[in-house]
Amino acid sequence: MPPAARAFTRRDTVLFVSCLVAAFAAIQLPDRVRDPFASALRQTILAPLVSLQSDAEQSRRSWLTREVREAQRDSIALRAMSLDASLADNNRLRKLLGLGEALRWGFVPAEVLQGRGVGEEFTVALSAGAKAGIRPFSPVVAPEGLVGMVKNVDPTMSIAIAWAHPDFRVSAMTVDTAAYGIVGAHLGSEPERYLLEMRGVTMRSNLKPGTLIVSSGLGGTFPRGIPVGTVIAEVKTSELWARTYLLRPAVSPADVSDVMVLLPARTTAGVQSVWKVGVYADSAVKSIVAAGDSLNRLQSRKDSAALPRDTSARPVTATTP
Repeated sequence: MPPAARAFTRRDTVLFVSCLVAAFAAIQLPDRVRDPFASALRQTILAPLVSLQSDAEQSRRSWLTREVREAQRDSIALRAMSLDASLADNNRLRKLLGLGEALRWGFVPAEVLQGRGVGEEFTVALSAGAKAGIRPFSPVVAPEGLVGMVKNVDPTMSIAIAWAHPDFRVSAMTVDTAAYGIVGAHLGSEPERYLLEMRGVTMRSNLKPGTLIVSSGLGGTFPRGIPVGTVIAEVKTSELWARTYLLRPAVSPADVSDVMVLLPARTTAGVQSVWKVGVYADSAVKSIVAAGDSLNRLQSRKDSAALPRDTSARPVTATTP
């Protein structure tokens, strides 16, 4: 063994024996002497070791409680999600109760069952049927507006087509009755597939984005005044005699969970005051007359401006014979 190695070995042995003797002597000391001495050692020589031990203990506790904290965090997140869903459901039920209070009679509440109707897309199954008074072609509505129409009826359930169904049609108009058209599904690609089209609008009717479109009551299937959608933009087509507009549906697909089915008597009686979108025919007539007068005045100004002026003309005085 090299001399240096033997020197380190002896030094370690002496240090070890000295520590044992010091520890034995410290144990034998009385408490009033030992405690201040131990405190001084902890605050000076042993301070790094004490800090290291504290950090190690905290790391161990953090590792042991990690799974508990993750479980608590997941539980809180789940509760928050459940709370949001509960608030949304309560808000939805409140709106349905408000719609029922506004309708008062002639409707059947129904729940939209999970899944589509058998064999077709854009159809829904309802939890009420012929025993509740539902008949084919009964309108299906929600607090926001029109959802669709009942297609088939069984004793305890019924199948309805939604507004996105290719066979869905409703005669519609603007709230001021200035423009009429037929609203149907927009047969485009995703996500535009869930939009509507208003076809057959006259060329003189220029609808601005945001214009509310409601059912017109023509045809007898849907009563007048149910919100159908709002205008997004005009769709360019090959038709030269009519305009086509793209609509955002009044009812979102995610909100179709609970609906109201209007009975035939309620459809006949009308629902114009339910959705607070009244039809203002008098104001529409006045606005059309005012627009016509404005056009006449504008045309008169153009005609007068186009006439040549003769600045050399002199006044003619009448002569008496």
